[in-house]
Amino acid sequence: MNEIKLIDCHIFNQGNHEDALLFDAMLLLDAGLPEKIMWQKKAHAIVQQYGRKKIKAEIEMVHQKLFNEPVHQTFKQRILRFFS
Repeated sequence: MNEIKLIDCHIFNQGNHEDALLFDAMLLLDAGLPEKIMWQKKAHAIVQQYGRKKIKAEIEMVHQKLFNEPVHQTFKQRILRFFS
């Protein structure tokens, strides 16, 4: 198994017992591995944040269409009645 996949399994607590033991041995032998783990966690966080921003942008686009386009006025009025 490649190092990136092993780090992912470690980060997300996946994989089997043998992979976990192999990873523990790698941690003992490779002084740079903790830094690689840190960078991989940061990369995952950036990807997750990008995904959130993308979803928010898509939701906003749908919102703008539903509440601003004349074809959806009936829908808009029905929704607004819920809150009045």
